[in-house]
Amino acid sequence: MTERSGSFGLSRRERILNELRRTGEVHVSTLAHDFGVTDMTVRRDIQALADAGLATRVHGGATLRSELDTTTAVHRQSDVPMHRVGIVVPSLDYYWPQVILGARSAAPSKRIQLVLRGASYTVEDQRRQIESLVAGNAVHGLIVAPEVGGDEGKSLLEWLNRLPIPVVLVERRAPADLELSRLEWVATDHALGGELALRYLARQGHRRLGIMTWFDSPTSGPLRKGWRRASRDLDLPIVIDEHAPGNDQTMAGRIDVFMRLLTRARQEECTAMLVHNDPQAILLQQAATDAGMHLPDDLAIMAYDDEVAEGAELPLTALRPAKEHVGRRSVEVIAARLEEGRARPVERLHIVPELRERASTPSLHPR
Repeated sequence: MTERSGSFGLSRRERILNELRRTGEVHVSTLAHDFGVTDMTVRRDIQALADAGLATRVHGGATLRSELDTTTAVHRQSDVPMHRVGIVVPSLDYYWPQVILGARSAAPSKRIQLVLRGASYTVEDQRRQIESLVAGNAVHGLIVAPEVGGDEGKSLLEWLNRLPIPVVLVERRAPADLELSRLEWVATDHALGGELALRYLARQGHRRLGIMTWFDSPTSGPLRKGWRRASRDLDLPIVIDEHAPGNDQTMAGRIDVFMRLLTRARQEECTAMLVHNDPQAILLQQAATDAGMHLPDDLAIMAYDDEVAEGAELPLTALRPAKEHVGRRSVEVIAARLEEGRARPVERLHIVPELRERASTPSLHPR
């Protein structure tokens, strides 16, 4: 297939650039298949982006423009100094890798050098990692995901608000009663996600609903808040309301929780459940199948996270936080703050999760 006009080529290159910003890299063969063009056409598009200083050609594809790429002079921002921004997240193996990927994709174009540190979900460890970055003026700004609950979490937020460098919270929000005027944030609206989940299941015909979350997840609170708000608005009972022990529980302990929950679901005639997160939703699905239930007829299961939900034995409908977008916007917010200083209005962005409908939640309405 040949290119029919310059506008088609421009549209393709914009899509390629958007994918580069989203994932950090693209592959010629994949793009050619998706666009329905030849490999040569895609290579020409990549070369045009490289000539413009927007991408770096690599074998079989391209990456976002590397600071080490000297093949093409970039004049647009050559006189803008690079800022070092520390990024501290509580985990490097679940949820957060996609946030980090989004941040990395946005950093080069904003002249940001990210300095990544992994922490844990304890306030003590988080503060230690942040202090190590702040010491000696090693960074110009911070993107962090601190604990925000309890006295220790509030104390950490107050300390962050007093730092002499800008701080953007990622997937976290400070309680309003602290009146912290400087902190900015970019966070998924999990409360809206809970509301969207219940309203979706109601549209599918379910009237007796359940929710399962875990004590040690900061997502659980706002997710449950939105779920309850929608249940009141629609006057639908929440017949199962499980807030289970933490994810550090043994597998045998978790299976016991699931089996007791399924017994209650039968007793309460619960027809649909929202489960946070994907691994727990998949384990519940497995426990239901092992208990002789016929899914999704006996129980529709919906996950919240959508990292591995599609790979379940019966692909799970899920609400998907836009994690890469959250990471990308966090970099954009702090880059604007570093450029414009305190005169810039404080930004606090809420990102809406996306519904991914799959086989686990068919409609109960007759067709």
